[in-house]
Amino acid sequence: MHPHPPTVARHWDGSPLATRRHRSLRVSATSPSRLLRTGQHSRCHTCGNRIEWYQRNNHRPIALHPTEFANTDVPDSCRWHLSGGIAYRHSDHSAWCRTPHAILCPRRTITTRLTPHLQNVRRQLAVRTRTLIDTGLFTPPAPAPTLTPRETAPDSHITRPVVQLLYTRYLADHPLHTIRCVAQTRTRHRCPHPILDPTAPAGAWTLLPANPRSTRRQLALADGLMAIYDLSHLPYIEQLRWRTQRCPAHATAHSAADLALTTWQVFDPLLHHHLIHTHLPAPPPSGRRTAGECREPSRPSWPARPR
Repeated sequence: MHPHPPTVARHWDGSPLATRRHRSLRVSATSPSRLLRTGQHSRCHTCGNRIEWYQRNNHRPIALHPTEFANTDVPDSCRWHLSGGIAYRHSDHSAWCRTPHAILCPRRTITTRLTPHLQNVRRQLAVRTRTLIDTGLFTPPAPAPTLTPRETAPDSHITRPVVQLLYTRYLADHPLHTIRCVAQTRTRHRCPHPILDPTAPAGAWTLLPANPRSTRRQLALADGLMAIYDLSHLPYIEQLRWRTQRCPAHATAHSAADLALTTWQVFDPLLHHHLIHTHLPAPPPSGRRTAGECREPSRPSWPARPR
């Protein structure tokens, strides 16, 4: 039996002398997407199958099927390709592509003519959905009730406000004070701070036309106005911070990754007509103006004309 002396830079039991410090991963400042892979995985709320969220070049999210398909098995209108974490419709000159989950979801009615391979995948997803329902792991959502445009009282609380920034109107999924930052902290958890900062310049609630770009699609409202949280008067950097859904601490942290997608949705007065509020929310009970609370748009006071 020959002895085996320990190698250099190791203890007698073989353990290393110095522990190697793990290097934290960072996102490049020039990366087109900051969303990590852990923030892309999700499940379809309609069928319960796995999906992956990606951002398109117009900053709108799209749910793609987790696996790739050969280009010959997917119609031309359903082919998507990834580049730098962004989903594009154009080809990347490869033999593989991704496809949206919407055309494979078994609980949706599709109008696109699918290939035999995609039809087989859709049947497999339908069987998996039935298995999830039978085992109690998934509960299908109830059908949404038919809603009509409503006039809210002045003291009502807007749970899904419409925010105007960067010359675009977005619909939020939560109230303004609960919209959470999507950046990753140093402890590799999602930032718990909201994007609404009382110390930063705040927007103002105001009444604006529901659809100023088109008169044909104007809604049948009492005065054609709706309550909008206007941020267009803020600097571009501040509006960009709201659009990227980051708190002031992570607004300039370009190397910090995102652990979730932004919850902004482009507002459509026809699709979201039941979320239109025709009155401004009530101001705070104390009467003080705080960031993110309701305040009437200021009007210039003109001096009285001498007679």
